[in-house]
Amino acid sequence: MAELGEDVPGYRTIRMTALEAPVAVLADVEAWQARDGYPDLVSGGGPVFGVAREQETGGWKLRRLFCNDTPQGARESMSATFRRLAQAAEREGRSADHDECMAAAVRLDWEKVDEMTVLGARYRVVRAERFIRTGPDGPEPPRPSDPDPAGLGEGTEAPDPSKDLVIDPVTPTGMSEGILKAELLALVRAEGTVPADVRDDSRVATRTYPGGVLLPATFMTAERTAGRWAPFSATDSTSPQAAREVLAVHLRVMAPIMHRLGPKERAVYTRAADRFEEERGSDLEVAGRHWRIVRVERLVRFGPDGPETPRPSDHDPELPILEHDRILREAGELSDEDEDAPIELNEAQEEMLRAFQYEQERRQQRRKRSS
Repeated sequence: MAELGEDVPGYRTIRMTALEAPVAVLADVEAWQARDGYPDLVSGGGPVFGVAREQETGGWKLRRLFCNDTPQGARESMSATFRRLAQAAEREGRSADHDECMAAAVRLDWEKVDEMTVLGARYRVVRAERFIRTGPDGPEPPRPSDPDPAGLGEGTEAPDPSKDLVIDPVTPTGMSEGILKAELLALVRAEGTVPADVRDDSRVATRTYPGGVLLPATFMTAERTAGRWAPFSATDSTSPQAAREVLAVHLRVMAPIMHRLGPKERAVYTRAADRFEEERGSDLEVAGRHWRIVRVERLVRFGPDGPETPRPSDHDPELPILEHDRILREAGELSDEDEDAPIELNEAQEEMLRAFQYEQERRQQRRKRSS
């Protein structure tokens, strides 16, 4: 499926091919079948941001942690990348390269910069829009073909399938992914559903970044309340098991403290969390509440100069770390004495800290028993 015409640029094409790997074929079939049970596409919440490096051979390679909910989080990841490059250059005796990398990192500590060229390579903060399939039964849960390799208690340690992925709109895909990509690229925020500037930016993006690439799916937790599903987890996880463990930790640690549960209620939540992790399901009902692990599609738009950067309307409240520090000092709200002073916790914070420490020890013991 591609646009017609003799001089259509590669970033505006959608190339589909017959898949050969059995796993890829199965995933494409499941993607097509999902259209029956979950025919509608809705926003998965705000966009996420990561860092990509332009490749000499074509495409852009994603750096680790493509999960920031604001552009500033991705800028800080880019700064950390430059510091690691500086350390490597220093070990190898490349002083000029070290200085260039450190200068770029320090600039990001002071300024909001979304693209930089360092050591001859372009690095860019990249934006991905999130979507969820939904139907009469609610949002789509993980599919059988979605990678879920982590063992009990190891969900957060599973490899991120987006890390080091080279994204390029000219790369062929299966039929189902190609059709989904075409559908997502045509979507524009409906009038009245979002602020006017958000809608305007989404309309502009269809012209300035008309191509796109789908990233590996991520997974979030949603809760059904009063007949409606709403996001429950603050961030997405890279595997279904990691999402289950996020919910399980909430049930064992956060919920008992937040809702001041008694011993019997805590035991109910703990048993449900243990069962949910071990059985690796998608839905959990406990104490009259219903949660589901939900599959999230992510689309990176492409234009003639590469992947889409943050939009003017994107939520971007944080300042660069040193600029924020400067403002606090000038306002008299921060001093060197404040930085050296020990952190004092109130009673609720101390209870939460003890609960997390106990949870960490408990998970380590479970992993030892299961290994």
